Amino acid sequence: MLNRLFGLSGLALALSLIVPAAQQARSRSLPEAMFSFPETNLVSDFAALTPESVLLSPIPEPAQAWVNPSVADTALAMAPPPQTEEVRLEIHLGQREVWVYQGTTITKRYPIGIGRAGWETPTGTFQVRQMRENPTWISPFTNERIPSGDARNPLGTRWIGFWTDGNNWIGFHGTRNPSTVGRNASHGCIHMHSTDLEDLYRQVKLGTSVTVVQ
Repeated sequence: MLNRLFGLSGLALALSLIVPAAQQARSRSLPEAMFSFPETNLVSDFAALTPESVLLSPIPEPAQAWVNPSVADTALAMAPPPQTEEVRLEIHLGQREVWVYQGTTITKRYPIGIGRAGWETPTGTFQVRQMRENPTWISPFTNERIPSGDARNPLGTRWIGFWTDGNNWIGFHGTRNPSTVGRNASHGCIHMHSTDLEDLYRQVKLGTSVTVVQ
């Protein structure tokens, strides 16, 4: 059987795959705003990791193709599982909670602090635009850069930005004063306990939907 299929001398089937190096991720510099973050640990919403081209040799004619059934069964068994439903966030201002959804199922609920009078957290549907670990903070009063870990830095260990007016940003971050969680105490941002914030950070990505409702 195999001799009849492959007996022609000099017959070869070549398959080549060329995957160029991924395009280097680009990052946007922040405008003069309340928040600034180091280039390291940067997850940019402008990252592009698409190969420029993928070249394959022509697919053989049906008469030339032969697949060992046992190999086909193995390949089927090794196929990746279907993608799970996307994570999305809902911020409930009245309840001072953020709910994590997987599809239509609530998987987590975290207490939060929200904007105080005159600095209300905006409502609407947004997307995660920035993610930073150990963010640096720029004081809006002195323009001083306060590194992560400094007692004067109010951002904590994580930053998840989802709203901007082109100058200032609003997002999830930690707090030096845990009593602000559960209260209207911020300048519009979402305050969280550090452990909750880091847990939330692991569940989201750039583009994750964030809906803010009363």
